[in-house]
Amino acid sequence: MKVYLDSIGCRLNQSEIEHMAGQFRAAGHEIVSMPGQADLVVVNTCSVTAKAAADSRKQIRHAWREGAGEVVATGCWATLDPAGAAALPGVNRVVENGHKDHLVSDILNIPAAVFDLEPLAREPLPGVHLRTRAFIKAQDGCDNHCTFCITRVARGESRSRTVADVLQDIQAARDGGAQEVVLTGVQIGSWGRDFESPRGLYELMEAVLSETDIPRVRLSSLEPWDLDEHFFSLWQDERLCRHLHLPLQSGARDTLRRMARKTTPQEYARLVEMARAVSPDIAITTDIIAGFPGETEADFQESLAFVREIEFAAGHVFTYSPRTGTPAARYPDQVDFHTKKARNAAYRQVLAESADRYRRRFIGKTMTVLWEASDSIGPDGWRLKGLTDNYLRVTAAAPQQLWNQISPVCLTARNKTGLSGKLV
Repeated sequence: MKVYLDSIGCRLNQSEIEHMAGQFRAAGHEIVSMPGQADLVVVNTCSVTAKAAADSRKQIRHAWREGAGEVVATGCWATLDPAGAAALPGVNRVVENGHKDHLVSDILNIPAAVFDLEPLAREPLPGVHLRTRAFIKAQDGCDNHCTFCITRVARGESRSRTVADVLQDIQAARDGGAQEVVLTGVQIGSWGRDFESPRGLYELMEAVLSETDIPRVRLSSLEPWDLDEHFFSLWQDERLCRHLHLPLQSGARDTLRRMARKTTPQEYARLVEMARAVSPDIAITTDIIAGFPGETEADFQESLAFVREIEFAAGHVFTYSPRTGTPAARYPDQVDFHTKKARNAAYRQVLAESADRYRRRFIGKTMTVLWEASDSIGPDGWRLKGLTDNYLRVTAAAPQQLWNQISPVCLTARNKTGLSGKLV
């Protein structure tokens, strides 16, 4: 059977479809690069924003129009609206998040334990989801109660995978040639707290760095209240990528309180200060919500000034969209559409300026780049695109194809997506 796997949204969703791919391959099936080539399409949906939910429906309809033999909908949107997912054309089965771990075994009607007998080397997914970096699921679910977020409803409480399971997946990625792994989860900073003998993310990272030889280890999004000063000592190991994604959501104290975020602007700034004291060139990136209910003009200006002060290396800005089932959707004083869009644009402008200043710091320096993509530019060379460990996007020309290799590059100039460089 030919199988196409699609994913919308977070890195955790990407990790899950990579895991499914390994199971389908282990059972003798082929992963293909286009839905029209497939007997079976699995779409791992997202519902973090209204747009993500709409994109999920769009991808399911696209798979059906392309001629997929059977479509399976899973993930957060399918969990929150299983009837809506089942009603889409081509959908033969809806698998909610609580049953997602057994999706492949249930579809193939084989025991799930079969996949534990002989772990296979990871192979990158073909097509648009081709990734040199391997996304490793360390944890699922969330114990926070942010008033805007539907993910906790869709994913449930925090649940950690064992150290052994995480290390096994990293070894499978290494055996498949991966040069970098990205540890992912909904609330990865809560890893280990649900064990009978509670543990912490620091211990997992110690095990990953000491018991594997993967050249690069990257952490996905971390809530700021899940870190402390001791955690930053991990950056003594140069394999840990100098990149922290710390969702801020707002730089205004009152807005953070209404969001039920367990931090303040001052605590957040102190955390950034600690990170930069240990690793001055670390990239601090973030998420921001524009137009949260009750956000006054004074709140917005306070938040914008804070974002400007922190000097983020990059950030995502989301225009607030009510998610049915969350407290914020019922809040009074919803901000009007035009105000939300204007605030979104202002945040983006400030982030673009700080990102540009961050990139400029590295012009003239030599850094290592993992090449994520390469395109032939004729008989004399290739155009390469890749990432430094501190998440700078780099392009360069080379006489040979260097996909999934790490090379030293002298960074020479800014461009539209990041920096240009020359191979050393």
